[in-house]
Amino acid sequence: MNKVESLVEASPQSLKVVVSQLEEDLGKSMSVKTLKRLLKKKWCWKCFRKVTVKKPAPVVYEEKKRSLEFLILLFLTGYIYLRFCDESFFNLEPNVPYGWCRIGEQVGIKSSKGGNLNVFGLLNLCGELSSFVSTQNVNSKVIIDCIDQFVETTEKTTVLVLDNVPWHISKEIEEKIEEWEEKGVLIFYLPSYSPHLNPIETLWRKIKIECLRPQDFISKEDLHQAVKNILKKYNSKKYKIDFTIKASCYDNYV
Repeated sequence: MNKVESLVEASPQSLKVVVSQLEEDLGKSMSVKTLKRLLKKKWCWKCFRKVTVKKPAPVVYEEKKRSLEFLILLFLTGYIYLRFCDESFFNLEPNVPYGWCRIGEQVGIKSSKGGNLNVFGLLNLCGELSSFVSTQNVNSKVIIDCIDQFVETTEKTTVLVLDNVPWHISKEIEEKIEEWEEKGVLIFYLPSYSPHLNPIETLWRKIKIECLRPQDFISKEDLHQAVKNILKKYNSKKYKIDFTIKASCYDNYV
């Protein structure tokens, strides 16, 4: 079985290649159906995800990760509010998802250029979401406007977790930090090249892969309305992501 698994790791997208290689290496014949049955105990068919090529400095990464874990502990024990922040853009070029269709039929999703809609979100590990949508290009001014609006809604010390994209670490943002701190809102920066430490990335993937339907890409108006409806209804059972288990065993998911 170790040989089989090593071949699957080498060719994860095609079991036909694995079956052929098994026969060539070991002289054993196996059907793809049989191989699937063997793999189901430990393996599953799922979509890959993009990862960054660059890696953060190990010492900085560990220090930041420990600090983030402490912030999560403070959030879980009720001492602070904690929001993971990020922006995502949606357009008429869809991510092509998996989905059910009748045998012999193919579901098509319209794809075209344009229709951009940008969303800045602030998510906590209880699944509560605040979001701001805009057709403007994302820059520091847009982010500042969103955070300024959010700051007015906070009732206790709040930490906003951001990554290191240029419009999050600009001079304009830096000049606002002291003002936000005076209002009880602090900024914590993730280590570079560490999107896996930001749970809101899971939300963006879910919306693009699971929540948006083929008919939502017919026009710009359809897409924008669909995204806004999903964000508005996010805290309903239909769309909400349960981060509570992840929050209580944080080390297991970062």
